[in-house]
Amino acid sequence: MSETDPNTTDVLVIGGGTGGYSTALRAASLGLRVVLAERDLIGGTCLHRGCIPSKAMLHAAELVDGIAEARERWGVKATVDSLDWPALVATRDTIVARNHQGVAGHLRTAGVRVLKGTARLTGPRTVHVEGAGEFTARRGIVLATGSRPKMLPGLAADGRRVVTSDDALFAAGLPASVLVLGGGAIGVEYASFHRSMGAEVTLVEAAGRLLPMEDEDVGRHLARGLKKRGIAVRTGSTLTGTELLPDGVRATVRTPKGEELVIEAERLLVAVGRAPVTDGLDLAAAGLAADGRGFVAPADWSRLETAVPGIHVVGDLLPPPSPGLAHASFAEGLLVAETLAGLPSRAVDYAAVPRVTYSSPQTASVGRTEAEARAGGLDVKVNTMPLAATAKGMVHGQGGMVKVIAAADGAGGEAGGTVLGVHLVGPQVSEMIAESQLIVGWDAEPADVAQHIHAHPTLSEAVGEAFLTLAGRGLHQH
Repeated sequence: MSETDPNTTDVLVIGGGTGGYSTALRAASLGLRVVLAERDLIGGTCLHRGCIPSKAMLHAAELVDGIAEARERWGVKATVDSLDWPALVATRDTIVARNHQGVAGHLRTAGVRVLKGTARLTGPRTVHVEGAGEFTARRGIVLATGSRPKMLPGLAADGRRVVTSDDALFAAGLPASVLVLGGGAIGVEYASFHRSMGAEVTLVEAAGRLLPMEDEDVGRHLARGLKKRGIAVRTGSTLTGTELLPDGVRATVRTPKGEELVIEAERLLVAVGRAPVTDGLDLAAAGLAADGRGFVAPADWSRLETAVPGIHVVGDLLPPPSPGLAHASFAEGLLVAETLAGLPSRAVDYAAVPRVTYSSPQTASVGRTEAEARAGGLDVKVNTMPLAATAKGMVHGQGGMVKVIAAADGAGGEAGGTVLGVHLVGPQVSEMIAESQLIVGWDAEPADVAQHIHAHPTLSEAVGEAFLTLAGRGLHQH
């Protein structure tokens, strides 16, 4: 095939979500010919069914909560007369559409050839795209097919009474009551949203705490904040049966004490995790196979390259330590594109990838939990700073905390060693995590951070005070 053959390219990306389109854009900017095949919509789950529409709705929920706070706490006699659901949905959809147009425009400007159709591997360097034919990728193929919501055996989503996280916000209208199954980030966010919108919410999590992958104190503070808002939080509990009703569901939940609770709700929202999408990809044709969980693991994590040279993986197809987060997939896309262009590129530092739950209160974390650090045999120093100990924290009145975990020994002596993890709970802490990401990513020590002055009064000064205390210079903690 010649250089001008339209079915020969340098890089062929399968999947147009965050991992796929970031790979395509970066590869094109490096002068590579790029074809991107997507069977649905460019932007993937994050843009169309996940991150962006859900955060738009959560912003609306914040506005509703703000009106209630204004009335109940600040003496502002404001009320919510009604909720114009179609108008709210229209605003959400406009935001999604503008982002979609923006990404599509970037791809066009970059010269990426976008094909609409299902793609399947036919060899280690060849891909068949439905409606477009067979393509050869000289440099390599990138698998970025994303994930879908998991469902429990015996449960089927009908889009009305039983919904997944993919379609929860697109069901008709708002329910008066919701049973959310799953206390991870997605379940917590949807529980928070529906409560803000006036629904009676029960949140059920099989593990002993919410956000079981996060620090134990994060789950504890989060549960406290959600319960304060009137959400019934049931951890250590499992769904043992469901019955569909004409206008809802009747569920049986077993508590840690072995009690059987019957909960009726208009909607059952299943948020028990996501599974990689490989159906129709024909991995075997290229000499690949998914693992027992459906992931396609790289043989070389520094290049995200599989055991078949030239085939790389980004995004939700990757097993842990990749966290399955959109912002991690951006970094993975940059790494793979630069690798395919023959440039040196640093491996993704997964320990420094921030994790955020956009509920009310929010959580944000980076690095190791205290349990992970101790399980790794490390001697650690830990400091926890309540947000309410700061003036701005009192103003917000939502509680929360800053928790810092550092190695016990380091150049700072009593000040402690390398910062291993930072964990935040409280209002708008998603906007406070970037500083901590740099601290963890650059292996800073408390004494390094303590010399930097945080503005007063801000919520972020709680972060500064936590590090001052670890460095032996704290003013408000002893």
